[in-house]
Amino acid sequence: MVRAVNSNDNDMKENKKFTIQNSPFIVPTDDGKIIKEHFGLATNGNSDISIAHMVAPAGWSEPFQTPDFDEYTFVIKGKKQFIIDGETIVLKAGESIKVKKNTRLQYSNPFTEPCEYIAICMPAFSVDSVNREDK
Repeated sequence: MVRAVNSNDNDMKENKKFTIQNSPFIVPTDDGKIIKEHFGLATNGNSDISIAHMVAPAGWSEPFQTPDFDEYTFVIKGKKQFIIDGETIVLKAGESIKVKKNTRLQYSNPFTEPCEYIAICMPAFSVDSVNREDK
């Protein structure tokens, strides 16, 4: 039997062996990027993993960083550029990448269309562990 489940069902008790996330934490940004964390430190206090759905607008970029976590990225729509240890890599829809922790890199979308993607960080993303450089 299949049924739709929503978070206010009476049988959604803490003894369930699953959690449905339909109210992700919207991370405030000042660069036009949309970040919806479904699981992680900001959403449910999980320090082991964070899973976020993101949309990077055309022309967006972040400063270089050297995160203390592995990051997996899966591109849903558009393209995303990575500069990893001096090498430029462009992923398009349907492609994914794993970047190991303690790797210096920069993320950007220098293209004309927004880029939609999923990011998974292990351990979970935190502002303190991303180690962004000054612009």
